[in-house]
Amino acid sequence: MQAHDIDYRILGSDIQVLEIELDPQETVIAEAGAMVYMEEAIAFETKMGDGSEPDQGLMGKLFSAGSRLITGESLFMTHFTHRGSHGKSRVAFSAPYPGTILPIDLRLLPQGLIVQKDGFLAAARGTKIAIHFNRRLGAGFFGGEGFILQKLTGDGKAFIHAGGTIIEKHLHNELLRVDTGCVVAFEPGIDFDITRAGGLKSMIFGGEGLLLATLRGTGRVWLQSMPVKKLIQALMPNGTNARKESGGVLGNLVGGILDE
Repeated sequence: MQAHDIDYRILGSDIQVLEIELDPQETVIAEAGAMVYMEEAIAFETKMGDGSEPDQGLMGKLFSAGSRLITGESLFMTHFTHRGSHGKSRVAFSAPYPGTILPIDLRLLPQGLIVQKDGFLAAARGTKIAIHFNRRLGAGFFGGEGFILQKLTGDGKAFIHAGGTIIEKHLHNELLRVDTGCVVAFEPGIDFDITRAGGLKSMIFGGEGLLLATLRGTGRVWLQSMPVKKLIQALMPNGTNARKESGGVLGNLVGGILDE
């Protein structure tokens, strides 16, 4: 199915909003709960699947929806359609946490794009969103990070979100080691695995975590500076930033005593 040709603009800088402009009968699909506002002519419907294969039948839709449950996403997706007969109408979406929205033209990626399981935000109807299992032993053994991914394919526009700032890296038969939560997306030509961070001392006292993601090959990689797990840890009452405002060793000591 050919994807609908949608127009868009991205509003804001730190906590961005994606505004999609639709012509009559054009549709955009999005994660459930991502909508911020929509104009009068926009109608929405919750469906199983992405709508890229309208004739796939009930079993196909159930399989597609079930694969989304494996990735931790909602069973359903929301389809927003301009039901008016003339003019343009708009619908807007926001990411579930502060960060950056990245537009992707899938026509320039004939092999598709591999995206972390929580990275997809919205796309033109006709975009196929499928589950992608990482076959590498490390990613499979350590679960969560990088084992269950999503693959976006099609010939239209898709939008992914990332925490903090997005960094685009071009690898040319190279190896890049990254914090496991900082990988947002990569081209299929990249081999993605999870490995140990280093020796025992580095793993325990290094502060970089026990595991690192390794990206090897030729292609583009998109990284995020503030994955949601780091944001949550920073905001927790007992997180690393909890007593920074008290300043210095004495402030931390007094804070610790008062907490007793």
